[in-house]
Amino acid sequence: MKRIFLIYGSTEGQTEKIAEVISDVLRERGHDVTMLDVKEAGDGILEGYDGVVVGASIHVGKHDRHIVDFVRRHQDALARTASAFFSVSLAAHGDRPEAESYIEQFEQETGWMPAKVALFSGALLYTQYGFVKRLLMKKIAGDKPGELGTDTSRDYVYTEWDGVRRFAEDFASQLEESAAPG
Repeated sequence: MKRIFLIYGSTEGQTEKIAEVISDVLRERGHDVTMLDVKEAGDGILEGYDGVVVGASIHVGKHDRHIVDFVRRHQDALARTASAFFSVSLAAHGDRPEAESYIEQFEQETGWMPAKVALFSGALLYTQYGFVKRLLMKKIAGDKPGELGTDTSRDYVYTEWDGVRRFAEDFASQLEESAAPG
């Protein structure tokens, strides 16, 4: 059993849902997982963990600033620990080059080059937005490549849950193999 720290930054909740699925998969594999919203994180929390998973959503073209700050502060510990990063954005649904550019920007901002990276599509939660945000998100969805929904009377979840589970399984396998004798 490995001790894994999973920290995420979520604005509208989709990144948290993805983190929960990753946590569930890791626990099913017998690992002890501490999952925490970055806004609740203090200093020195990376000590004693065998692995770290970091997740952040993209809003207005940037990763969650709390995650960026967290990674900057804990860059040395992340470099010494098996770690992975997942990025959640609408760009991951239909505009892969843009989604990959967010990862490059994150690595430049933080100086951290995670060994394992995943891009997950987010969600358009029109029914949860206020009037102005709903109109703005509809315009953004209409202007983006790919098939983003513009019917503001419903929500759209684009996250590919099997891909999320594969990411968690791959990370668990990597941790387990690093501890295997021989």
